[in-house]
Amino acid sequence: MIGISADFDPVHNGHENLIAKAREIADENGDKVAIYLNKGYSANHGPFFTHYEARKEMALKLGADKVIPIEGLHHRLTLSYSVPIRIAMMIEDGVVDYVDAADVSKKEIGDYSKRFVKQGIFIGIDRNLPNRNVIRWFAVNEFLKKKYNRNMNFHIIPELKVNESKISGRNIRNSITQNMEIPEEIKDLLPKSTIKILEREIKKNNINKLRNWKDILHKLNSYSRSDLMKIAYLNGNVINEIVKRRKHHDFESVWGTFRRGNYGPVLTRLAISSIEENVKREEVLRLIRTYESNGVVPPEQSIDKVIERAWYVASENQKGINAAVANKSFMEIKGNVGDYPLKITSGLNLTSFESEKIKKNIDELKTELYIDANGKIACQIKKGKFKIKTKLKLPKDEVTYLRYLIDSHFIPIRSKLIKKDKNFRIDIEIIDKFNENKRSLGKYSNG
Repeated sequence: MIGISADFDPVHNGHENLIAKAREIADENGDKVAIYLNKGYSANHGPFFTHYEARKEMALKLGADKVIPIEGLHHRLTLSYSVPIRIAMMIEDGVVDYVDAADVSKKEIGDYSKRFVKQGIFIGIDRNLPNRNVIRWFAVNEFLKKKYNRNMNFHIIPELKVNESKISGRNIRNSITQNMEIPEEIKDLLPKSTIKILEREIKKNNINKLRNWKDILHKLNSYSRSDLMKIAYLNGNVINEIVKRRKHHDFESVWGTFRRGNYGPVLTRLAISSIEENVKREEVLRLIRTYESNGVVPPEQSIDKVIERAWYVASENQKGINAAVANKSFMEIKGNVGDYPLKITSGLNLTSFESEKIKKNIDELKTELYIDANGKIACQIKKGKFKIKTKLKLPKDEVTYLRYLIDSHFIPIRSKLIKKDKNFRIDIEIIDKFNENKRSLGKYSNG
């Protein structure tokens, strides 16, 4: 098969060129063109302007033989994890040739990708690299050659440009949204079949479906710090901004909150999608572990490496080495850097009154960690209306280690109140495995 992976939201003239190139290769080889079409959420973690069935129809009208839905990934995973999964799906389905568009040649893309292939990690690809998403796809394709003893042959065509600028799906969507019709200048950027389908969907009021902002705002305005910390892709800083700026009343106030938490647009969309879909850290952990076991997730991006990196950087911080330098040093180290703790016991700052209350209810009390308003790791101990909030008492390296894990976005942390040596402590467990007796999330493809 000849494969293309896309959002196609909606299909424009540049996408038509991709399908035409794939059709050309397929006809030469007596093969078929398959579009792996994102469903549910886009590769940029947002809701779609044009619903799946309409985008599927657009692709088929332009010469695709079949459309395979890819769903369940883009509100749970960053591109550094979803791209290996998508490429693995395509290779396993028998896709031999892959078509994409870029401003640079296949050789240049290959040269750019060598560093990432060598490192075996596809996180943090420089924003300034030209066509960095194509570079990521190329690099992951090379990485997976070790697993499958084959990979896809890339065909890179020039990006279609109008007045020296590439066609922007965002501009097309914004222009249509303004008056809920397709302006004449936008029609010039769209195939006739796309125009016909879009006009039909506009008439049916089937486009530009919004997020469930009522539910999102309710969660942001009512969830406790500890509840927010359970949701994937919310770190300590942004949780503090969420709580500080309540009450959130519209999407603009939410976007402003995430900007103040130093989130960029892509991570903001992923975090908001996780809130909307109630994606928990355990869920993301389980999904990544599933694909790790299949050899799809690069070892350097494994859960073990995320935890190991946090411990290494925290340890280096105690020597006066800043996080950026320590992280770079970690990436240069081959093999393990030593054991890291998955269980930590913390002391508590309790009054005699609080200790007495805890003593009477220890077996019934629930504990949850959170980041307090001052950015410190704290613990909430509660039963019904009874509630105690207290900071943890830990060595600096363990505090830094825990904070890095909390800010990792998807490493879950559990806590439990215990009595030890006549004092009360909190047992903290860093979860690095999932219970295999639970339902596995498996592959998120209906194809």
